[in-house]
Amino acid sequence: MRYSDLHQFLQTSGAVLAKGPVAMIFVEDLVEVDSTIRHHQNAGFRAVLVFAPDALDLPNDLEKSVHRISFDATAAAVVDAVNQVIEAAPGTWLYYCFNAEYLFHPFCESRTVGELLAFQTEERRDAVLSYVVDLYADDLDQFPNAVSLDHACLDKSGYYAHGRKGPDGDPLDRQLDFFGGLRWRFEEHVPANGHKIDRVSLFKAKPGLKLRPNHTFNDEEYNTYSCPWHHNITVTVASFRTAKALKTNAGSKHDVHSFNWHNTTKFQWSSQQLLDLGLMEPGQWF
Repeated sequence: MRYSDLHQFLQTSGAVLAKGPVAMIFVEDLVEVDSTIRHHQNAGFRAVLVFAPDALDLPNDLEKSVHRISFDATAAAVVDAVNQVIEAAPGTWLYYCFNAEYLFHPFCESRTVGELLAFQTEERRDAVLSYVVDLYADDLDQFPNAVSLDHACLDKSGYYAHGRKGPDGDPLDRQLDFFGGLRWRFEEHVPANGHKIDRVSLFKAKPGLKLRPNHTFNDEEYNTYSCPWHHNITVTVASFRTAKALKTNAGSKHDVHSFNWHNTTKFQWSSQQLLDLGLMEPGQWF
């Protein structure tokens, strides 16, 4: 189904948002849009909303199976769109990402995202912290936009965290700012406010909840990595977005000749690899 804008979708598709999980995919360019949609459909989302420019040409099966909304994905527009969907879908689990990003959760090969969220709900948690882990092609001469599903690599180490402080300078309970990957290794080409790799990408909508531009929410409990009494599930968003930007932006593309270094390893497209590398946490879910 196609919609001329988000307003038309929200006016006519209340049933779509009545029960989740619902995925929102924001299309910034035309790279790997099909694979992003299929990955999240296969993950078990009940509905997929595709916010995309009119220039996007989808295969017929995808065109029929998603809710496509005409959209220009600037940063401010994305935050506003997520908040409008939150307001329209109280009680529904939502997820957001960009094209060429792929959600992985513990045991995703055999358990759906719906099962994950059912467990998280039993844990009395209304959000799931995700780490956006950079993917990049192993050969930038062969793949000049740094994107290749078959030749994808990631950093196997080099990730770290700092305690997060509130506006008053005091530490925030159970909150950390996470860093690493290409945003750390090529930080001179990344805006100062774009170095973090944490994102609360899976969350339950509720009245008054607002996404902020830094990928956190106005309810501080949503931004915590775990509850007070034990570890909770975290997930990974495997993303070509940073690599793609570094190789297409005029200010950096001529300075980056390879993303490979001594901690590069081939991405196996498996949850077990991400668990082994410590890039997500199963919590009490076994």
